[in-house]
Amino acid sequence: MKDMPGYKEALMEIESIVEEIENEAVDVDVLAEKVKRAASLIKYCKAKLKSTDSEIKKILKEFDRDARDAETDELTTGD
Repeated sequence: MKDMPGYKEALMEIESIVEEIENEAVDVDVLAEKVKRAASLIKYCKAKLKSTDSEIKKILKEFDRDARDAETDELTTGD
């Protein structure tokens, strides 16, 4: 997705857009543009969260496997 800030900045931009819309500070001529931008940012944030979740699960799975291997090594070597 081009023109995407980092997750934190995207979230802040979404909040800003929502606040503008709630306060009726958005001109009707740019409302659709703002809503499209917000939708794009939300999609980006969801993808980033899903990717981060998958990465963390992978790391934890590797950690668990390494811990089990170390435990097995201790049992077989008698350390």
